[in-house]
Amino acid sequence: MPNTISRFTERLLLLVLLTCFLRLDPASAQTESKKALTPLDVAQLRSVLDAAISPDGRWIAYTVSVPRHPLKDENGSARSELHVVDTATGKSRPFISGDVSVSGIAWTPDGRGISFLTKRAKDKQTSLYVIPVDGGEARKLIEHDTSISSYDWRPDGSEVAFLATEKEDPELKKQKDKGFNAEAYEENLHSKRIWIASPRWDADGITLIAVNSFPAPPTIDGDKPRMLDIEGSATELHWSPNGEHLVSAVAPTPLIDHHYMYRRIRIIDAATGKVVKKIENRGKIGEIAWSPDGKKLAFLSGEDINDPGYGRLLIADVASGEFIDATKGYVPDIIDIDWDGNSKLRFLAHDGCRSVLGTMNSDGGDRTIPPPPTGVVFDAFSRAGDRTALLGQSPAHPGEVYLWKPQDPVIKLGRREGPIVQRLTNVNPWLSSRKLAPQEVIRYKARDGEEVEGILIRPLNEEKGKRYPLLTVVHGGPEAHIPNGWVTRYVYPGQVAAARGFAIFYPNYRGSTGRGVAFAKAHQADYGGKEFDDVLDGIDYLVKNGLVDRKKVGVTGGSYGGFASAWMATRHSEHFAASVMFVGISNQISKSGTTDIADEMFHVHARKRIWDDWQFFLERSPIYYVEKARTPILILHGKEDTRVHPSQSMELYRNLKILGKVPVRLIFYPGEGHGNRKAAARYDYNLRMLRWMEHFITGPGGDVPPVEIEHDPAKPAASE
Repeated sequence: MPNTISRFTERLLLLVLLTCFLRLDPASAQTESKKALTPLDVAQLRSVLDAAISPDGRWIAYTVSVPRHPLKDENGSARSELHVVDTATGKSRPFISGDVSVSGIAWTPDGRGISFLTKRAKDKQTSLYVIPVDGGEARKLIEHDTSISSYDWRPDGSEVAFLATEKEDPELKKQKDKGFNAEAYEENLHSKRIWIASPRWDADGITLIAVNSFPAPPTIDGDKPRMLDIEGSATELHWSPNGEHLVSAVAPTPLIDHHYMYRRIRIIDAATGKVVKKIENRGKIGEIAWSPDGKKLAFLSGEDINDPGYGRLLIADVASGEFIDATKGYVPDIIDIDWDGNSKLRFLAHDGCRSVLGTMNSDGGDRTIPPPPTGVVFDAFSRAGDRTALLGQSPAHPGEVYLWKPQDPVIKLGRREGPIVQRLTNVNPWLSSRKLAPQEVIRYKARDGEEVEGILIRPLNEEKGKRYPLLTVVHGGPEAHIPNGWVTRYVYPGQVAAARGFAIFYPNYRGSTGRGVAFAKAHQADYGGKEFDDVLDGIDYLVKNGLVDRKKVGVTGGSYGGFASAWMATRHSEHFAASVMFVGISNQISKSGTTDIADEMFHVHARKRIWDDWQFFLERSPIYYVEKARTPILILHGKEDTRVHPSQSMELYRNLKILGKVPVRLIFYPGEGHGNRKAAARYDYNLRMLRWMEHFITGPGGDVPPVEIEHDPAKPAASE
């Protein structure tokens, strides 16, 4: 008789083993031992900012944002390091790190080196450097009189075009040094100019050097960079494939308002500096790319002057300057493009809360969009042959480098497998030790039937049937949107608040991008109307679904989201237990005369001037409803903000304080503008926001908490 185990005994043994496995499941035990995300964790989050794949597809150069530790490092903005990852092995190594910041990474035309912008210890200005990919020291390529803001290689490597302002008049500088520094507002501005330098190959044939590098090699002679004298302030600089022309987006002046609304495409003869063709795009401008044969230009633009974004793909004939909309009838917003031959393009688009990669002909035909990878949202790509480097984020991590490449044609379950998407980097390995709450995309009907999307983070360790407090986070713009990616930052409570028992709701209300021009325009001429009704309707949806306690709802946001936070705390105060307003708008009338984007506000938001309808602007201002306010509001603002003047916060604070019916506090951040850049200010903001919400929604309420706040988690918090 063979040595066998009976079927019954076999099943019994399997059941016992399974029971033991479930009890001792290491994954389950690991999950239980994970820590919740904290504000100090958020302050240390790294993220990949940019990525460029080498011409042969072997390497990907990328930059990583490295925040300064708010308690240990010298206060300042985040640094940006240069790293390189091998696409064959997945191994990554740092190239430039330390107390420097790297930007503008690009591969030299021969693919043997990486060029980048940085300002090292002895540099007076941001300069152009290059480093060999096989190792060695970085060499300075170009040091200019003023900082270089961007650049592009001529395809043969013989020249580099770059953008920089002209040097200040020495005599004027002497006068300023003597104290004669009176400023003429919006006059004597310094436009960005186009310069061309002629670098030479070094003797080793690898490292590039410039004729005006410091110190210049004694065996090399050459000329100083020459400036192309074109009218206006230039951005977006790209050589034509044959190296004879440059294309640039040029604004009338360096004013940010003109940069947003009035940049137009100019094709320039590189030898003479003469503008040989004008392409009169109708709206905002994004990326520009030459076709390989140099006969066409693809560019991202607004549909018209009233389009809040630049998600349309337009194709221009270089000879005539005429262009067509290749995305006519395509709703999602395209965010990145690349030519694949002379008649086909690859593109990346935001489609609601997800992203898609696709191809189309240059006339808009034969549009192909394969199913996108699940769980990742892509924000940019760089292509070399059949390999594509992507920047991707997910609900589990901020930006990382991914590689998209075809795989061997195999058939599984009767169908051919698609491309492989491989994550190559992990810039926050410690995140695996943090326990994250579930995140999902929700869709609901607004009161007029419009479908609205949003992102929901459920409370960590949620109990079925229990109602939870809610933090509503309204994004700025409003020409922006929250994708289903990493949504925890210093201004977004996200996973930190979820770990403290809150649900977090990010509505992509009318006016948001990602759903086409019509949806983005749907908020125009209706400040605080249907756009913010969408927010209220989303809260109602979560209440009706049994997740949210209606009496415990908070609202926060920055810029236009700050406007929403003030609007909800005044006009709709009965719905909110607490509000945190950051760099927000309280008075649409005074805002129109103090902002640096008055024309943008007119063209893509208000669609009329204040003198056209004084009453409209008054009634669409939170300050108009200040007597209704019963929501405790914390107001925070950068003292040097030019987009939304700090007086917007002062107006709301002063009038609420005079009325004395609601807890209110105003915090200014010296040295900060329209959003905090330095580590200490970011960390402080995050702590104050969370404390305010907890105090008035789940805590004792009553009077405002102490002004002082404990930044070191190892020390006991101030008594409330």
